[in-house]
Amino acid sequence: MTITEERHRAYSYADLPDLMSRMTGDEKHGPAATSTLDVLWVLHDRVLRVAPERADDPERDRFLLSKGHGPMAYYAVLAAKGFVPAAWLPDFGSYDSPLGHHPDRTLVPGVEIGSGSLGHGLPIAVGTALGLRAQGLAGPAVWVLVGDAELDEGSNHEAIAFAGPAGLERLHTVVVDNSSATYARPGGILARFEAAGWSTAAVDGRDHETLYAAFTAPHPGRPHAVVARVEPKSD
Repeated sequence: MTITEERHRAYSYADLPDLMSRMTGDEKHGPAATSTLDVLWVLHDRVLRVAPERADDPERDRFLLSKGHGPMAYYAVLAAKGFVPAAWLPDFGSYDSPLGHHPDRTLVPGVEIGSGSLGHGLPIAVGTALGLRAQGLAGPAVWVLVGDAELDEGSNHEAIAFAGPAGLERLHTVVVDNSSATYARPGGILARFEAAGWSTAAVDGRDHETLYAAFTAPHPGRPHAVVARVEPKSD
């Protein structure tokens, strides 16, 4: 099968484990990647208005992977959706591969930001939502996926506190909660967003239907946060 043929092959969710298994080597951050797999699939398969042929369309939705230190699941989904050839996957993390241990927006089609440093994605998403508003682009939604441990960073607290009063209703944050935050307490993640005026939902991060329902719930005038709970990282 040629690269062109594989890029246009129709992949399903059932193909993702095989696509991820093609990526080997050190520094895979496997638990960080697999914790995000279902969220990434539901977003790219059913929610986001993105496609390889509209990668530069100003009206596209923006998806920002803040949890960029574990990009294997992201690369698998991008390959499944035709943004990158599946033939790239076995070279993951090698010297001359575009698929680095942190995603690079200049090398990987479909990637909106270079990420991986904890605490950057949500502030960038707030700025993106503000920028789209300033341009009069009311259609594009901005989505950012963060890990629960990232919320220990003060930059995220400031972004949460700003976005609610600013009424950034096109902003959506998905927190993948695998119980790795240092300062978390039961219910603490939702409470932080709710206190800042966000719309919130907490769901099973492996259940595609409940994820989809939470992602598409109306939230007029407010940004929206979904906490997707998955198995603890140590499991």
